[in-house]
Amino acid sequence: MNEGTVSGRAVGAGQGWTWIADGFGLFRKNPGMWIALILVLGVILIVLSVIPVIGAVATLLLLPVFSGGLMLGCQALQRDGALEMGHLFAGFKTQTRSLIVLGALSLAAWVIVVLPALLIVGGGAFFGAMRGDVAGIGTIGASFVLAMLVVLGLSVPVYMALWFAPALVVLRGLAPLEAIKRSFAGCLKNIVPFLVYGIVMLVLGILATIPLALGWLVLGPVLVGSVYVAYRDIYGDA
Repeated sequence: MNEGTVSGRAVGAGQGWTWIADGFGLFRKNPGMWIALILVLGVILIVLSVIPVIGAVATLLLLPVFSGGLMLGCQALQRDGALEMGHLFAGFKTQTRSLIVLGALSLAAWVIVVLPALLIVGGGAFFGAMRGDVAGIGTIGASFVLAMLVVLGLSVPVYMALWFAPALVVLRGLAPLEAIKRSFAGCLKNIVPFLVYGIVMLVLGILATIPLALGWLVLGPVLVGSVYVAYRDIYGDA
């Protein structure tokens, strides 16, 4: 294993757009299967979402497993192989334990993100109710704004730590904690291209949502493909 490439390298700002364009290139190689994969994954996530508490926990535990399988599917496409429905579930056969541990770590991270926000909102609601006047309502509103800012600020490093972690686990065989550290380091070295990437994806996400969210049948696969392309760009091929 090449220590230098697994640590990640810095790339140019324009690569943020290139990741998306090349992700679309992976989608074009087998659009029908990509759409089928996204539909099946969407159904699974919807079913889990209707199960109180347990569904949310299961979703966070299993997302890295599904993500790892999709990374293997992207690798197969990039190497002129076939993308198959089985790739969605490949994480249950390859590095399964590490991917589930990664899911458990992500669950813990999101609890840490949400807990302070709940405390802020709860405190604001309590003191606002105690006052029972216009100023009290303002206190409640301010607590919501502060909670949103806290969640936003804490979410960014969590996303950085998890963005490439499934790929690093299934394609490089890294342990979960090591994959998290390398993912964070790789994102940190590429803040500017990720800003470009984020802005473009935000615009595309809005456009994809307008027609009954049907655009996500294309943008979803492009998002998955762009993660793989960015992984190869920053960490090199496995």
